[in-house]
Amino acid sequence: MHEALNHARLAMLFRKELELCNVRSGETIVLLSDLGARRDYVSAAFAAAEELGADAYEMCVNAMPSWTKVGVETVGRCKGTLEAIKAADMLICLHIPLFTRWLKQARDAGTRVLMVIDAPDELESLMAPPGLKDAVIHAGARLQRARTMRVTRPPGTDLTVQLGEYPTMMQYGYAELPGRFDHWGAGHVHTFPNEGSANGTVVLAPGDIVVLPYCRYVQDEVRLEIRDGFIRSITGGLDAKLMSDWLDGNRAGPDDMDGHAVSHLGWGLNPQGPGRNRAQRRRPDASPRRRALLCREFPVLDRPELPGWRQAHDQGPLRRADARLHGCARQRRHHRAREVHRREDAGAVRAALSACRNDCVIP
Repeated sequence: MHEALNHARLAMLFRKELELCNVRSGETIVLLSDLGARRDYVSAAFAAAEELGADAYEMCVNAMPSWTKVGVETVGRCKGTLEAIKAADMLICLHIPLFTRWLKQARDAGTRVLMVIDAPDELESLMAPPGLKDAVIHAGARLQRARTMRVTRPPGTDLTVQLGEYPTMMQYGYAELPGRFDHWGAGHVHTFPNEGSANGTVVLAPGDIVVLPYCRYVQDEVRLEIRDGFIRSITGGLDAKLMSDWLDGNRAGPDDMDGHAVSHLGWGLNPQGPGRNRAQRRRPDASPRRRALLCREFPVLDRPELPGWRQAHDQGPLRRADARLHGCARQRRHHRAREVHRREDAGAVRAALSACRNDCVIP
């Protein structure tokens, strides 16, 4: 189990992260907070920016978005807020800005955006290791070229989707380029299936994690039957009931199926994010989104091009699933990556990530 981080080290961690984000002397950084933001993060970011010679100020809004309700327009209601962010070199966002119009406008203006929402010990343990960016870019390029993805896993998962309508998202944990968005602690690639193309069966097994909205391990099998891009049936025990109730409860009307649409699919590459960490967290400050960054994601419900459209979100990584891209097997070396992390050897981590890149052999 990870030990709680000495909060006196936060400023040092923020400085390391800002260095990865290529913060330079004379740049302007906006800290976007809300009424629930951690004040120690604000202080640590100020201290780190000052050490690097950057100017920083805080912008606090009264809206409080969450993982279960995305697309909340926290910026832009007050005159001048969006203009200020667009004029800054970097934005550190202490809440979830995903699927908002203002985020796209800020990135289009060249502002780089870093989302910081996880617990202090996770910020330390999940900071991007050497080689992660290269591995993510390589995997993202493979995913971007693919036109079909087939996800399989015993005892019954077999899902096929068509790809190409939507861009591939690549996150490696820091925002160092103009207009880039990233999430401190991330390390994964994903994309969205073509509309109406997802067909097959997904079986959530005990030990899988429902990250959103409940953040719990699956206790009993959940079987999802998917046809033409939507989940048509959910069967099982307690976990199936929880999933059905959540998605049905977010319907805008009796015929609304948006909540049952298959969303982004991808896989994690950060060797420092094993899924077992969920069982080791019971503290009140633990973040709501546990890391399972070596797993395949199977979420339903959201779309990048329509901010705020699909706002209920149910997401569950599939452990040890295989995803085949256009005939190319992606079989992640879970145990090898975790083993080198235990040795805490940076060179071994780079070698493991390099091995991940070589696991996929095109016939």
